[in-house]
Amino acid sequence: MQFDIITIFPDFFRGPLNYGIVRRAREAGLIDVAVHDLRAFTHDRHNTVDDRPFGGGEGMLLKPEPVFEAVESLVPHAAAPEESRRGGHVIVLLSASGRLFHQEMARTWARARRIVLICGRYEGVDERVAEHLATDEISIGDFVLSGGELAAALVLDAVTRLQPGALGNEASAIRESFSEPELAANSGENDRAVLPAATPRPAASGFLDCPHYTRPPEFRGWQVPDVLLGGNHEEIRVWRRKMALRKTLRNRPDLLSGAPLNLEDRRLLQELRSEA
Repeated sequence: MQFDIITIFPDFFRGPLNYGIVRRAREAGLIDVAVHDLRAFTHDRHNTVDDRPFGGGEGMLLKPEPVFEAVESLVPHAAAPEESRRGGHVIVLLSASGRLFHQEMARTWARARRIVLICGRYEGVDERVAEHLATDEISIGDFVLSGGELAAALVLDAVTRLQPGALGNEASAIRESFSEPELAANSGENDRAVLPAATPRPAASGFLDCPHYTRPPEFRGWQVPDVLLGGNHEEIRVWRRKMALRKTLRNRPDLLSGAPLNLEDRRLLQELRSEA
């Protein structure tokens, strides 16, 4: 199995790759891991990977161009997520706004041919990466990290240990926490294709962040929403609230069950459900 990690801090992975099961699996040829510096896919003299968000707000966002270029250097037709999945490729955006990673995902991804892990940084990643490039947007828990590197190392470990031969005793991967024996029984090479989409697992309550966009305003025909370019702060506020609810409804509907909803939230949710 091939793992590719895209990050602005490639040296971070010198530790996680050289210890325990991951190191042994690499030495045995069960997995291959390549770490790619996102800055190598920029084309300006400052190697710029980030820019300010449209519509205002805190922090900086990773730009779409270097992320797309990095992934497309690894996966053919990467800008068509369903085609990537049919080819046995998993392209994961590590994000606090994603679906919750769990053992069933690890078992599904253990059958992949290639897993590309995109490590977010700063305030986040331009939403066009999640919408048009990633096959899965994944969170490792109901908390916020300063970047996706730790999350990528966690996913790498969880999937690697499910590779045939990675553990000294193959039964260890079956009789353990969160295991489902029928899923672990057959993980051979013939299964490494047509991967299903990841599914969420219930957790806490709250809201996911709204989508964010940075320059360029048009990228491969995908436009930044007009509301973010208009300068009307109230319209931007309402749009961001609605989009945060939409993302929560799509990726983590379990969070809404215990969330405090005001009248505006209820109205926006009703609009979203009527639009579905």
